[in-house]
Amino acid sequence: MQATNSFKFDIIHHGAVRGVTGSCHELRTKDGAGILIDCGLFQGAETSPDGARSNKLEVEFPIKHIKALVVTHVHIDHVGRIPYLLAAGFEGPIICSEPSAYLLPMVLEDALKVGFTRDAHLIRRFLGLLNRRLVSLAYNRWHEIYSGRSISLAVRLKPAGHILGSAYVECQIGRGRDSEKVIFSGDLGAPWAPLLSRPKPPWSADVVVLESTYGDRNHPNRGARRQTLKRAIEHALNDGGTVLIPAFSIGRTQELIYELEGIIHAKRTRSVAKKRAWDSLEIIVDSPLAARFNEAYKKLQPFWDKEARRRVTRGRHPLSFDQLTTIDSHRDHLRTVSYLEKSARPAVVIAASGMCAGGRVVNYLKAMLGEPRHDVVFVGYQARGTPGYDILKYGPENGYVELDGERYTVQARVSTIGGYSAHAGQKDLVNFVGRMRRAPQQVRLVHGDDEAKQALKLKLDGVLSNTDVVVVRTK
Repeated sequence: MQATNSFKFDIIHHGAVRGVTGSCHELRTKDGAGILIDCGLFQGAETSPDGARSNKLEVEFPIKHIKALVVTHVHIDHVGRIPYLLAAGFEGPIICSEPSAYLLPMVLEDALKVGFTRDAHLIRRFLGLLNRRLVSLAYNRWHEIYSGRSISLAVRLKPAGHILGSAYVECQIGRGRDSEKVIFSGDLGAPWAPLLSRPKPPWSADVVVLESTYGDRNHPNRGARRQTLKRAIEHALNDGGTVLIPAFSIGRTQELIYELEGIIHAKRTRSVAKKRAWDSLEIIVDSPLAARFNEAYKKLQPFWDKEARRRVTRGRHPLSFDQLTTIDSHRDHLRTVSYLEKSARPAVVIAASGMCAGGRVVNYLKAMLGEPRHDVVFVGYQARGTPGYDILKYGPENGYVELDGERYTVQARVSTIGGYSAHAGQKDLVNFVGRMRRAPQQVRLVHGDDEAKQALKLKLDGVLSNTDVVVVRTK
């Protein structure tokens, strides 16, 4: 699966081909030097291009020629295989944005504890190696990676608006008029995402490797999605139930907290249900990792957008307001699940993982799926083969889901708010390419289900008359 041979480079896809996880792409120059863009985990039913299982983590493609790893952002499906890349012998730098360099060690430390080892000595050794390899790169600054006899390779990061620190990657092969440019979109953010500025389209490129997660649909605007979230909360409050929101610890959780602070601030003393005021509503974040990321986000305020920084200057605390409670210990987690299950006290709970494939959200689901007074609200993409996918697909029909080998009938109300996805919708993806001053010769669609890729291809074909739009598939 390579780009056309007319260029000075080839593109090889090692992941995010059969679906939306396992992102890993290689740019290889004609003289044999290469870089990797991301090295992420596969999740759910998704597999690598060669058909390997999602839980097969070893890096088995050649890496001796790889000069650097460039990280677009720190979600686990983009960085989760970095320990295995290092174990395979990779010795080059790991290049990422300044916020990502701050966040990445936290992400991988947690991933190691959950999926590899709790040996503190081994984890410290890995983190020491990681920190020595990290190269933090300011946005919009060129960084040369390779300079050979006949060709050179440099990269530049630009804000992608997906999570804090996310970037799309511009790669320049060669110098001057004969140079060629490749763009790897990473995950692009939706416009008007909380805390982040919207991504700006690049000026030009020869080839664009474009994500297509929501290539077949658009998101509602910010006002509409806030109203949907508000209605879901009101429904649960009237029934004495819990609004359970599965969300990844980094990015989505902070954006939800930010939006909930905005809703509560606007309503404040108004009654929401049964004479309960909005400012008495409890927001529970049940994730020690999310709590660490909340603190990290606060330290990275210079990278927030203007709206978020204005809230702070006006004395508001969008990530640490009075109604927000963080659950740390596992004992407190179990007590909270039991209390909300048995009581009629309304609450909003945000817990990981976002696709319900593990983490503390599973205990909430086991306790609450069988009760109609509770709501499960999805705010992110659910990959095939994950419990989240099954709940979203079969839950509205009172179907069931398997959690830890047991069946749980879904009686709770299940809904989704597409506008809170951190991914760009179809219109945003088309605009990212369509508004370039010089259209690319080729667009390669990755990181999406086949239906989403095909729908996006049709739209791009209608906009880019002289561009070859390629749906990247498995071998």
